[in-house]
Amino acid sequence: MNLPRAFNPTRKAFSEQMASRGAESDFAVFESDIGYSTYSYLFGDRFPERYFNFGIAEVSTMAAAAGMASNGRTVFVAGYGVFLTMRALEVVRSFVCYPHLNVKILSSHGGVTAAIDGVTHQATEDIAFMTTLPEMKVLCPCDTASAKAAFDLALKTPGPVFVRLMRDPLFELYPEGTSFALGGSKVVREGSDITIAAYGDMVFEAIDAADRLAARGIRAEVLDLYSIKPVDWAGITASISKTHTLLVVENHQARNGLGTYIGDALLQTGASVRYDHVGLEDRFAESGDYRGVIETYGLCATNIEAHAKKLLAANQGR
Repeated sequence: MNLPRAFNPTRKAFSEQMASRGAESDFAVFESDIGYSTYSYLFGDRFPERYFNFGIAEVSTMAAAAGMASNGRTVFVAGYGVFLTMRALEVVRSFVCYPHLNVKILSSHGGVTAAIDGVTHQATEDIAFMTTLPEMKVLCPCDTASAKAAFDLALKTPGPVFVRLMRDPLFELYPEGTSFALGGSKVVREGSDITIAAYGDMVFEAIDAADRLAARGIRAEVLDLYSIKPVDWAGITASISKTHTLLVVENHQARNGLGTYIGDALLQTGASVRYDHVGLEDRFAESGDYRGVIETYGLCATNIEAHAKKLLAANQGR
């Protein structure tokens, strides 16, 4: 995989954009005492009068954000995804989504990207929770350019927006200034034999898998589904109309993630496509370095390649 290494994780790139946009809008930022981890402190240092640390109290932080947003102010809530989507879930549901308030969620440590911090900090159910909520929009950028664009999209999109971000820097895929749209996707590798759709860190594993498959003469198309809700059905349909085979890969529980949603929708539409889905198989991960964790739990290019070959072999036997 010939991509430049990233220096900043997406959590930092998002917060850098937040700080740079602070003079253009009067939004506030709420934090639960981990501002140096989410990098929201970058905004706080420049705009201390609009930066509020509520301590280790995600429920109260989210409730206060809903209160301020109910008076017309856009609020960004920064924290770890596992706590913002589970401890504060009722508040997000009933007091943010139901009244359709402009609360935007900076959710760091998505999936097992929290790796070394262990299962208590690994948000592997967050997509299921957030996509289930009416009115909620969900984005998951993979690099610096898409993370900065995700901030801009969240700011200009009416109502609640959840942005899933990663703990560690990985690679840079998109040139600075690349345009992104709510409900959009990007084809990052062209192919005609199989579509591999992914988001966040799994985009890079999908690209690596596509390179491995290419060495075997298999042309895989890689689709970055950075907009998870709404998802780009037109983009998915255009890709599978060429490949007739779809493999969805996500750093999330396989049950009730984006892959489950897409698979269900394909069944309902009666699409003629062979389908499979890679994710955590109804289990928690463990603490360890990021590379070791994703390899141990099958969220790596090697396993994606194996699933793709199995899926294509099944296709040939139809």
